[in-house]
Amino acid sequence: PILYSYFRSSCSWRVRIALALKGISYDLVPVNLIKDGGQQFSAEFKALNPMQQVPALKIDGITLSQSLAIINYLEETHPNPRLLPQDAKKRAQVRMIADHIASGIQPLQNLSVLKQMGEKKMEWAQNCIMSGFQALEQILQYTAGRYCVGDEVSMADLCLVPQVANAERFKVDMGPYPTITRINKALLELEAFKISHPSRQPDTPAELRA
Repeated sequence: PILYSYFRSSCSWRVRIALALKGISYDLVPVNLIKDGGQQFSAEFKALNPMQQVPALKIDGITLSQSLAIINYLEETHPNPRLLPQDAKKRAQVRMIADHIASGIQPLQNLSVLKQMGEKKMEWAQNCIMSGFQALEQILQYTAGRYCVGDEVSMADLCLVPQVANAERFKVDMGPYPTITRINKALLELEAFKISHPSRQPDTPAELRA
């Protein structure tokens, strides 16, 4: 497999965690979203992913984009360890939380949106994350065990950790979100989350390396 990734992309990080958890080795091709006006806009990369976003994964003779679609494919082809619970209600909760982050928070503070916000980008990002986290904190009161849904790592957790990293980068006060903070801390102790971390990627700038 070949993963096209950017060290700081939260969507790429989700996929890196899934690959690490499932023990799938891969080659990484960095796509720098800032350099050269954004390498994702090159004709070469557009041919690979017409949406001109990372991640993209070449695997089993196909090319997939969209992090949750990639994770679902990995789940179906490499079922262990499972990232979607067997119980239908828990599985729905996992998907709900993953969508809450991947559709309801992350795109609103994505690089392409922030570019259009100009001087207000920090305030915009903070507001998007805070309103999303207020809802998520409430949801987790009902679903969380050690992790987002019960005590098993799931696709929801793969979305949570990169989003908390975004929140910290945009200087969001995490005080009002104790459940999110507790789960994030527990997940960051797991090896798959450590090795996939933005501070430990081949394309991580020297000053940001762990």
